[in-house]
Amino acid sequence: MAGAKPVIPSRQALRDIDEALAHYIAEAGDAVALRFIDALDAAFEVLGRQPGIGSPRYAHELNLPGLRSWPLTGFPQLLLYMEHDDAVDVARVLHGASDIPAALTEPEA
Repeated sequence: MAGAKPVIPSRQALRDIDEALAHYIAEAGDAVALRFIDALDAAFEVLGRQPGIGSPRYAHELNLPGLRSWPLTGFPQLLLYMEHDDAVDVARVLHGASDIPAALTEPEA
């Protein structure tokens, strides 16, 4: 993947992923959980190659310049991330129906 930036999930994004994964394992089984991981891997690859592809909607709503969101294919989660010169930082991985502005402005646990 020449020219791609590394995609680095934050500690909170990793917690979000763990919670979603536990939910899919409990409610839908291992096969769905594995598809969730595959969808995350694919999204990270796309964002590493084309970080400007995501929507800036929440950047405008929250006055967080550079914040973008990208939907996870086949799942209701959104990746919320910022591009930097040397990497793409994923801040959160949240269900699209959640209160995303509140989740992004709450202090990190």
